[in-house]
Amino acid sequence: MQNTLDLARDTLLGHANIDAHQLEATLSGLMMPGVDYADLYFQIQKSESWLLEDSVVRSAGASTAQGVGVRALAGEQTGFAYADELALPALTQASKAAAAIARDGRTARLNALAPRGEAPGPVRYQPIDPAATMAAEAKVALLHHADAIARAADPRVVRVTVSLAGASDTMLVAASDGTLAGDVRPMVRCNVSVQVEADGKRESASAGGGGRLSYDIYTGADDRVAEYAREAVRRALVRLHAEPAPAGSMPVVLGNGWSGVLLHEAVGQGLEGDFNRRGASNYAGKLGQKVASDLCTVVDDGTLAGRRGSLAVDDEGTPAAANTLIENGVLVGYMQDKHNARLMGAAPTGNARRESYAHTVMPRMTNTYLQPGDAAPADIIASVDDGIYAAHFGGGSVDITSGNFVFTCDEAYRIENGVIGAPLKGVTLIGNGPDVMGRVSMVGNDWALDTGVGMCGKHGQTVPVGVGQPTIRVDAITVGGTQHAD
Repeated sequence: MQNTLDLARDTLLGHANIDAHQLEATLSGLMMPGVDYADLYFQIQKSESWLLEDSVVRSAGASTAQGVGVRALAGEQTGFAYADELALPALTQASKAAAAIARDGRTARLNALAPRGEAPGPVRYQPIDPAATMAAEAKVALLHHADAIARAADPRVVRVTVSLAGASDTMLVAASDGTLAGDVRPMVRCNVSVQVEADGKRESASAGGGGRLSYDIYTGADDRVAEYAREAVRRALVRLHAEPAPAGSMPVVLGNGWSGVLLHEAVGQGLEGDFNRRGASNYAGKLGQKVASDLCTVVDDGTLAGRRGSLAVDDEGTPAAANTLIENGVLVGYMQDKHNARLMGAAPTGNARRESYAHTVMPRMTNTYLQPGDAAPADIIASVDDGIYAAHFGGGSVDITSGNFVFTCDEAYRIENGVIGAPLKGVTLIGNGPDVMGRVSMVGNDWALDTGVGMCGKHGQTVPVGVGQPTIRVDAITVGGTQHAD
């Protein structure tokens, strides 16, 4: 079977009608006086989407985007240009523009290109196009199946929307340090949204999942699509009976899995190398220092099989890795791309990511999670006399410099005398990342990742990510609700 690098190289360079000599000549031309490093990023993105509303398939579409991004680095200066076509003249023009932006007077040399496209260890995903793994009729049937399951789950369901999407991302990167790496990255996602009504009141919720897999994951014996539909209905019905949330500082128990999105935003964003190199993160200059409870070990891991944030190689051709960021409460590392790593005297960590060939590289998270502890989830709940159980999160934001965050909970419950009680609405968690991590007093043994729905935005770019954690207790977080706590 053709390996992934050869497949990506043959697909992209063959499409562009560019041979190995032209590739090396282009890189050599970028390495004019003043340029320290340069790379070429070729890409073809194929995607399709399906949408069902009110039991009718409303839309189906497919698209292809292709192009090449050219980057030249000189000190802290980045020169970047791109072309929306795979052809030598477009590549040459973009290369001249990128080099002109970057140069500042030093010299560098081009190393001979060497294949680095095969990641060590087990295969993380297959180099497939998910759209080709299922017939159109079967996709339509899948949408209707989810719709039927949701409507049958409860008579109060009044509206159902189901979406299905698949994509294939073929990339090849060639760099002046000799890197030649390629990958073919699949991605699928299914989402079910419902609206329920009772006594004149309406609520909505959604559930879904996916990963770097084929559509086959939705047709197995576990019937994931039916699971998403029932979960969306359950969450919506919980909201129908929710009470106003209390307000004040109180213990909060965070559920496992998707609740790791709070960790992702409040902690993970501040551990990306560029923020720390510039001193913009509240974690800057704190390597080796205590930044969290002894119970907290945080890992960013791009090597997990089939996961949404996983990569064989990152967008600079560095193999993805499992990088420990915080170990037993001590900051031990940042996430790095080549540029920031070089300027900080560190090594790349496999975290260089970009939305597409039309965007430049930044250090970004892959799958970020808190490692499990040894506490039973039931014991964590029982330890709280009066607090909140945050089962599922909605949106949130964080200020990287201060570490302050605000998150909304779309499923939360009151805890009274160690027992989960009434569902709550309007729960907002307000805090500071390092402060909250320092208040973690119990970590559960029920570690889980999210179902495969995460997206992360940074400087106008969006990339797929994964999050995860076990159930944890935080001794005090400010809860913004509608009633003051007693």
